[in-house]
Amino acid sequence: MRIVVLTGAGVSAESGVPTFRDADGLWEGHRVEEVATPEAFEADAALVHQFYDARRAALDTVEPNPAHRALAELEQHLGEDLLVVTQNIDDLHERAGSRRVLHMHGELRNALCAGCRQRTPWQGSLSGDHACAHCGASALRPDVVWFGEIPYRMDEIDDALAAADLFVSIGTSGAVYPAAGFVTAARAYGARTLELNLEPSQGSHLFDETRHGSASSIVPAWVDELLPTDS
Repeated sequence: MRIVVLTGAGVSAESGVPTFRDADGLWEGHRVEEVATPEAFEADAALVHQFYDARRAALDTVEPNPAHRALAELEQHLGEDLLVVTQNIDDLHERAGSRRVLHMHGELRNALCAGCRQRTPWQGSLSGDHACAHCGASALRPDVVWFGEIPYRMDEIDDALAAADLFVSIGTSGAVYPAAGFVTAARAYGARTLELNLEPSQGSHLFDETRHGSASSIVPAWVDELLPTDS
């Protein structure tokens, strides 16, 4: 069985990673749109770098939770028949042991050169004074897909959805496109669809089956159903 899993902020939130979309949606008095758009970076690059430096530093204080580890365990059994597509820019899936992870919105621990478009693994703070290791230009920015930019590797995602027997959405709001449209695409391609979420999402009605509860509880339970039992 070929499975495509989409994960969203609700998975990492249980590890203590802020979603930036609940409550008042503010970060130190700023709307996320003010620090997560190309226009924001052009207007105040220092503020944007500060925002992502803080998020990068926060990754050192959190650990993968049972949902991340369950998906890594599932990959051990399914191998290339499982692909995790994540909207999250943290590295918790990888730290849990997953290797087949596609970051459609980029990765916090990468820097992207606005000049040559090459990526460089990055730890610590980032600023406009840092030079690109590939072309030497001082044009590094967070390797994050901002509002108004096209998510990464959409063709690969569509190919995976076309080949999937099962599409599973975990911890997503169902409000952010194009990810919110994956369930419709998967259904059109003939896949069965399942939502695992803390509460009904905006797209819950599009799924063949929905299960609600904390990701740390319902994802391991679902994975246990799929894994072979010891005789």
